[in-house]
Amino acid sequence: MPRILLADDSPQALRLAEQILTTQGMEVVSVTDGAVALRRLADFEPDLLIVDVYLATKNAFELARFLRSQPDRKNVPIIFAAAPADQFEEQDAKNAGADIILRKPFEASALLRAVQELLGARPKGARDGAGGITLDRNTVRAAVTLALDSAMPALIEELT
Repeated sequence: MPRILLADDSPQALRLAEQILTTQGMEVVSVTDGAVALRRLADFEPDLLIVDVYLATKNAFELARFLRSQPDRKNVPIIFAAAPADQFEEQDAKNAGADIILRKPFEASALLRAVQELLGARPKGARDGAGGITLDRNTVRAAVTLALDSAMPALIEELT
């Protein structure tokens, strides 16, 4: 069972990613702070990290650089999760150690595809005729909620 450390300061993003990953049989530990993520690396020993680019205390760049400096963990894959408004150079993220950069809100299929690519394993789950993952109602609801939360400020601004 793949072990994933998920670090994001957005409760909606955490819930959505947890739902997607655990329904695929993955063990997920979620934290909301970069320093806590750093501490959890020692006791959880993840197979993959999914880290929000701009976390409090330690951001994704710092976590990636730390991980890449550790001989026993330097090959652990890292996905950087970035909000649409997050400004950074993708090459800087790659140089820090990001294997994949996903823009939020990401679709379940995009997250699973990235995890599958980095872990080299096919996620469990029902497949639809087009080869996509069939998601349950709660996963779809979580994705819609996250998308609406992200879009709401722009929508309010446009309407007012």
